[in-house]
Amino acid sequence: MIQLDEKIYLYLLFIIPVLIVLFVGLQIWKRKTQRKFADLTLLKRLTPDRSNFKSTLKLIFLLLGLAFLTLGLVNPKIGTKLETVKREGVDIVFAIDVSKSMLAEDIAPNRLEKAKRLVSEIINQLGSDRIGIIAYAGQAYPQLPITTDFGAAKMFLQSMNTDMLSSQGTAIDQAIDLATTYYDDADQTNRVLFIISDGEDHSGSSTNDAVEKAKEAGIRIFTIGVGTTKGAPIPIKRNGIVESLKKDANGEVVITKMNEELLEDIADNGNGEYINGDNTAKAVDFIKDQLNMIDKTEFEAKQFTEYKDQFQWFLGAGLLFLFLDIFLLDRRTKWLKKLNLFNEELE
Repeated sequence: MIQLDEKIYLYLLFIIPVLIVLFVGLQIWKRKTQRKFADLTLLKRLTPDRSNFKSTLKLIFLLLGLAFLTLGLVNPKIGTKLETVKREGVDIVFAIDVSKSMLAEDIAPNRLEKAKRLVSEIINQLGSDRIGIIAYAGQAYPQLPITTDFGAAKMFLQSMNTDMLSSQGTAIDQAIDLATTYYDDADQTNRVLFIISDGEDHSGSSTNDAVEKAKEAGIRIFTIGVGTTKGAPIPIKRNGIVESLKKDANGEVVITKMNEELLEDIADNGNGEYINGDNTAKAVDFIKDQLNMIDKTEFEAKQFTEYKDQFQWFLGAGLLFLFLDIFLLDRRTKWLKKLNLFNEELE
């Protein structure tokens, strides 16, 4: 397990492409200037010990030095001790709708991005709970099994998009059925399922049976609605630019509307609550209060309890490459000239 202490220093790595561009620009300028001054053959005779390769090698050493020094500032840590600890919490599964209707922009920036932000903010409010993630459209797909690693959950969350599932539609019943398999019977805990969707269900089947099975498994179902009942068209974009709007078989623009009634029914039948996700802060506060009212159950979880700093190795490597860059001369050395490692004699 690796932790990064100061991730903000990773922005320093943007210096590397800038230096590469400056180096290439400098080399082009030098060549143009040299051609104005004298013929290239004559220049080689005037400066026989000049090495064309070493300037590039010096740049490589400089870039490696900067990269390793930056990683040293970030201070990577490696987990060295894995222990089983007792925690109290709730098992929470997020089922996120990734159907094409979630691209509608009746809620900024669009329904899917709003859903992802809501889940991310909910995760920020959790304590010793365990979480899992499901993506669903025409079918449900396990995205992340139950875990205490909130960092990994956010990484998987951000990667979700409407192209990840080939089967389109919105099969909420399949998402509920899949969620019931997520919870570990060996470590019985209080179970919560959050369905984040616009409520459009194109599966053609009732969700009642799936909800009843979930209730029997001790799962409380909360629904979070994203979108508006007024609705909006579904934009088709390329490189962030809207090319057209999704149309039906008759050539009419499709208007997708949030089905608030369906989401309310699922929550009512699932012993949960329906939450309108329009106001993120308000929705997250309400969910936090609801989770606090649920009794926490003790369970065992494995986690790293000791981490060792690794910054010294990166700082050492960075200083070594900078040292090599400083003391590496642009001209050819005699022993390298004899070896002719870089075929410079052929230049």
